[in-house]
Amino acid sequence: MKYLLTAACALALAGPAMAQDYNAEPNYGDITLAPGFTPDPHLVSLRAGGDISASGAGSGCTGYITNAPDFRFYWSGKGSLNIKVSVLSKADTTLVVNGPNGEWYCDDDMGEDNNPLITLGSQAGRYEIWVGTYSSGDPQPAVLSISEVTNF
Repeated sequence: MKYLLTAACALALAGPAMAQDYNAEPNYGDITLAPGFTPDPHLVSLRAGGDISASGAGSGCTGYITNAPDFRFYWSGKGSLNIKVSVLSKADTTLVVNGPNGEWYCDDDMGEDNNPLITLGSQAGRYEIWVGTYSSGDPQPAVLSISEVTNF
């Protein structure tokens, strides 16, 4: 009994369990990008949403996403501009990004027309992206945008 109580306390202190598998094969592929890439923005058509709550990724993460990332990009070096990841959709979408440092970034409505937008630094490494919706299991058409420019 004492062992079970200790194990339960250790799990509770460890924080939320991650349901997303950032090492899984991305649903819509991957790309390597470098500062000054063209065409900018890099656009990916996809179906947003899934059946796993994004809240497991961290505070402020909302919507429903898939287990595997929707897209992955490798950033090859430090540029002078920030990387902007956004989604364009008629549906109410959310955005979850796992950065190369293991930090999770989430957004709902910071972009144009209340679409999600996350501005990242220019740290080299691997980034996983999930595009979510507010209805579990109801995929919606969306376009993921990765850009260095301010207007997209």
